[in-house]
Amino acid sequence: MIYYALFGYILMDFGLTFVWPSYRVWKQTGIFPVTFSNKDTAHDYIGNVFKMLLGLLLITGSMYAFYQQGVKYLLPVWYLEKPVFQIVGSVILFVALLWIAVAQHQMSNSWRIGIDEKNKTKLVTVGIFSISRNPIFLGMLCTLLGLFLVIPNAITFMVLVTGVIIIQVQIRLEEEFLEEQHGQDYREYCSKTKRWIW
Repeated sequence: MIYYALFGYILMDFGLTFVWPSYRVWKQTGIFPVTFSNKDTAHDYIGNVFKMLLGLLLITGSMYAFYQQGVKYLLPVWYLEKPVFQIVGSVILFVALLWIAVAQHQMSNSWRIGIDEKNKTKLVTVGIFSISRNPIFLGMLCTLLGLFLVIPNAITFMVLVTGVIIIQVQIRLEEEFLEEQHGQDYREYCSKTKRWIW
């Protein structure tokens, strides 16, 4: 039963953190917030990796929910398959989803998926953004950790590790862009607020 709920969570997470905010920003501004394209750049390469990771999570979640016989091919980490880890992972997933939703709400129409070089956005420094410069990315990493704890296997571990790496790269690309766009305001913000929360 927990695996059906997990698959539903993955779909809901995608809908609430990507589809709905994208539609909201587009409806209110006329700007489509997804900025990744098919160009041969580091930024767009990261976008393609994000899509691949999402696809892997959807496939993995659906296998646990609807094709239990195939789960063995995902190389489960059997010694982590314990109720306590599933409970901790589920709590992390719930908190991460709530955290991301609040951060996206506070970003309002400045929210983007990727770097928007065509439209200048407001620098958001209040609310959750006063304690973390990257609360949405932090929530995403917690989501990947929570998924690994609930369904520990080679795929969710690979997605977690890859996610950590590409999010670190994406953050640095965005920091460089934001400094160019907002100058001293962004530098002052960086001096007062941590990249994560530590």
